[in-house]
Amino acid sequence: MILESRVYRCVPGKLPAVLKRFETITLKLFDKHGIRQAGFFTTLVGASSQELTYFLTWDSLADRERRWTAFVTDPEWLAAKAETEKDGQIVDTITNQLLVPTAFSSVK
Repeated sequence: MILESRVYRCVPGKLPAVLKRFETITLKLFDKHGIRQAGFFTTLVGASSQELTYFLTWDSLADRERRWTAFVTDPEWLAAKAETEKDGQIVDTITNQLLVPTAFSSVK
């Protein structure tokens, strides 16, 4: 298993728009492409309260490449992204990491 950590630093004041887009659009498209989420979180205490952190699980790097490419090139996603950003960008930066569990991890 591979766990992907993704952190979206939102444009100031745009976190609600990002959360709404995930809840009403993105998660349905994740399901369509077989992308499995392991949790979504907002920052209670940390560097920025304008962050969304979430985790995705993948069977392999090839699995991630195939599913993620299908998602980001899906015409439905491209149209929805354009519509939700018609008044300007809502995500400032995205960082991600691909993680593998250690032998002693409770998550395998």
